[in-house]
Amino acid sequence: MFNKTGTMKLIILFLFVSIFFISSINGQTCCSGGIPISNNVGLENLGQGYLLFGINYDFNNLNTLNSGRTNLNDNSRKRITHSILFNTSYAITNRLSVEALLTWVNQRRVIHQFGNIDLQQTQGIGDAVVLVKYDFSKILGASSNVSLGIGAKIPIGSFDESNDMGIIYIADLQPGSGAWDLILYTALSKNFNFRPSTTFSSRVIYRSTGENTGYLNGIQGYEYGNEIQTFFGISDEFMAFKTLINPGLIIKYRKAEQDRIKGFELDNTGGKWIFIIPNISIRISPEISFNSKIEVPVLSDVDGTQLTPTFRITGGLLINLNLKKNELNFNNLKI
Repeated sequence: MFNKTGTMKLIILFLFVSIFFISSINGQTCCSGGIPISNNVGLENLGQGYLLFGINYDFNNLNTLNSGRTNLNDNSRKRITHSILFNTSYAITNRLSVEALLTWVNQRRVIHQFGNIDLQQTQGIGDAVVLVKYDFSKILGASSNVSLGIGAKIPIGSFDESNDMGIIYIADLQPGSGAWDLILYTALSKNFNFRPSTTFSSRVIYRSTGENTGYLNGIQGYEYGNEIQTFFGISDEFMAFKTLINPGLIIKYRKAEQDRIKGFELDNTGGKWIFIIPNISIRISPEISFNSKIEVPVLSDVDGTQLTPTFRITGGLLINLNLKKNELNFNNLKI
């Protein structure tokens, strides 16, 4: 399936990812950001019979304390989230596909106060996402595609992790949410004749959250705020050293409503953010691509006082398998 050059590239990339993971996992750290659930769905439909499988490492560093839009220049609080993301998607037809996302997370929060260090840490399997998508081609003219999807976040992660004294950690440190969420998805892409290799794209993901009625052993019900994320992007492709490379740039807007506890809005939760996301994809072989991106906030406007994202790095591999042995034409997909 792979030639020697492709195999060597794959080995080098695995070593790079492994070294990066090991060096990052030793770092120390209610806040914004955290486990990347709805942020990482939306795999492409390559045609009937194609199975996609992705594995990514996500490093989220929250070391910025804001009050509204104001940076408080307070380094006494830090938080880091390490996530391993497993994506898979199967194209039932050229238009209909089903996608799943599984997560494993490690969350750390460190507070330096009066010469003392308080470290809180949890890890384990996080919640999962299942999404069904249907594609409509050429609605916006030739070389265009619109995708609509609906799905759910499934609460398979633990939400009652506790410290050595048996005190249950607060909700945003738990691996899971303990609640079902509704996910609505839409995406569009378009190529133009003046530069056929350039793709303009947009994606909107809305998450309507449910309530965790078992929070704190059922004493209180907890509900994360509803969330909407909008992405606008441009990407291109070119050959370099006989390798196909796809660089891109995305602007992301995220708005999260305040969390609720016992039905009442919780202070210091929710907000609005704008991020820029440079990204690159390197096609190691027709079946394997290496993908990497960095997410940096250009605007953070939080409700109350919160830790807010400083930067996020994601990298990993995407593998496509043609289970029906259909021939794939990357430049003229028939959707």
